[in-house]
Amino acid sequence: MAEKKIIAVVGATGAQGGGLVRAITSDPNGGFTARAITRDTASDKAKAVAKLGAEVVAASIDDVESLKRAFGGAHGVFCVTPFWEHFSPEREFAQATAMAQAAKDAGVKHAIWSTLEDTRRWVPLTDNRMATLQGKYKVPHFDAKGEADNVFRKLGVPTTFLVTSFYWDNFAFFGMGPKKGPDGKLALNLPMGTKKLPAIAVEDIGKCAYGIFKRGGEYINKTVGIAGEHLTGSEMAAALSKALGQPVTYNAIPFDVYRGLGFPGADDLGNMFQFKHDFQEVFCGARDPKVARSLNPDLQTFSQWLEKNKDRIPLE
Repeated sequence: MAEKKIIAVVGATGAQGGGLVRAITSDPNGGFTARAITRDTASDKAKAVAKLGAEVVAASIDDVESLKRAFGGAHGVFCVTPFWEHFSPEREFAQATAMAQAAKDAGVKHAIWSTLEDTRRWVPLTDNRMATLQGKYKVPHFDAKGEADNVFRKLGVPTTFLVTSFYWDNFAFFGMGPKKGPDGKLALNLPMGTKKLPAIAVEDIGKCAYGIFKRGGEYINKTVGIAGEHLTGSEMAAALSKALGQPVTYNAIPFDVYRGLGFPGADDLGNMFQFKHDFQEVFCGARDPKVARSLNPDLQTFSQWLEKNKDRIPLE
């Protein structure tokens, strides 16, 4: 029997990486084994990953030497950055650079880099339809990832650029779910106008990544965009109404209002939604649910995700 190929997974205790670890460990005949990379191997989350059958290795994406050791002997690596832990696009770019360099030095045969568009290709810094943030970004948590794509390319790392979508899980865990208005009725407040939002269950991102690794070299040096569905705010509100058993209306709030909500990253997310709105054809076109389903036959629709997760959505 052939020895299993090691996939080293950055962010293995997080959303995307955790999904990939579970996909690998739940497929005992799949030809791969998971090496879970985490900063703290003694954490409860790391212990839970070890129980799944993954090898757990300590490394930091801020430390390229630790990454080289963690990537050693691996066939593939999954690279992702935790922007919302630090809100620094410069640090995110440095982390991506460290992962790319480590993958290069370790001789990895296939890297998947979880990335997003550099929105400045469509909205240059001189374009005032949305504010420039931190002096040189339009959507910081997009732009630094997109800029880092070139690092993987220049270093010659055999990479699949996995372009992800909005997480439906944000409705449960990121405070984006329906809110009760003064009248006590629920409303989904998003600045998407009447445009469609490509979105996905975060667990399915890891499953799609696993599907890419299983295809061998088919997607190396290619960009693959994934989504579960493209839905309007009204369509999402209708699905929420059905799942929650009470009316949910869609409130298409203005971009400027959203940017001014005051929570950390509100300006970044306001610009993000405006980019998705103003460039819907490009944004949706880059994320094909059919491609995602070909990689992950169990891909969930929004209604299917809601059926499993409706009780986790806080109804404030």
